[in-house]
Amino acid sequence: RHGAARAQHVAEAVSLVRDLINGPSNLVTPTALANEARRLARRYRLRCRVIPFAQLKRLGFGGIVGVAQGSAHPAQFIVLDYRPARAKVTFALCGKGITFDSGGLSLKPSAKMEQMKYDMSGAAAVLGTVKAAAALRLPVRIVGIIAATENMPSGTAQKPGDVLRTLSGKTVEVLNTDAEGRLVLADCLHYAKRYRPDCVVDLATLPGACIVALGHEATGLMTKDERLAARINQAGKVTHERVWRMPLWDEYGELMKSDIADLKNVSATGEAGTVTAAKFLEAFADGLAWAHLDIAGTAWTEKDKPYIPKGAVGVGVRLLIELMERWK
Repeated sequence: RHGAARAQHVAEAVSLVRDLINGPSNLVTPTALANEARRLARRYRLRCRVIPFAQLKRLGFGGIVGVAQGSAHPAQFIVLDYRPARAKVTFALCGKGITFDSGGLSLKPSAKMEQMKYDMSGAAAVLGTVKAAAALRLPVRIVGIIAATENMPSGTAQKPGDVLRTLSGKTVEVLNTDAEGRLVLADCLHYAKRYRPDCVVDLATLPGACIVALGHEATGLMTKDERLAARINQAGKVTHERVWRMPLWDEYGELMKSDIADLKNVSATGEAGTVTAAKFLEAFADGLAWAHLDIAGTAWTEKDKPYIPKGAVGVGVRLLIELMERWK
């Protein structure tokens, strides 16, 4: 009975993630994600804070504000805190919540652009993981941090060549507005530091280069923490949400240096797109036990699989629950 109940809680969380991702972007907006977080908070007695767009500008969330300024839908910065009394370990989960990604002024090709509603798969996975953990009453604290916005072209959108100042104070030269996920995650990762977490994992559909490298069978894993890498790898094997570790060597960081800012948001050469995206994030995760999960290839499937229907997969929930249950 215990096993069946556990499976049901996890399956319901995965189904929520799939529903959020599959939903059309005119309905699953940043505000809708914030409302879903509030609903979960009421149901499971969680703490929920939503910082609206106007306040984000005042507080210096330059990463998410830069991406959001081209959209008619206001950005939402969502913090969902599951904090049981007996928790001795704190996890911070950061999710990319781009509810539709047109590429901004660096516009994507029109072919399959309708699928860009799944660019918030990381955010949905964070919501689903917190839901499952609360339902299972896991004895760990989980802070889910989500930057939710659209990336749209308009007269107010950020432009290639713009320089923005992130929440950390580090500046970024925007060479390509379609490399927006790392900008919003930069603010998430820095925000996570205030909770002094024992472990930070971010989930994001970042560059298409990860699909080129790994296809649709493995999630890209990047971290310098050997113990954390081993734990995530083992959790991936148990749940069949498999990961493949990619290098995060310092030499790749040279590709992200800017002449006019601390960093640029893409490598000018286009080399090692998956790794350089992670190197960018690493600059904002300094001091954290941090891992980056690139789910670009595993968050969506074009065909039915034995227990996964065509469309959104809901990847990440089972992996993270397994990781946290086994944590010692």
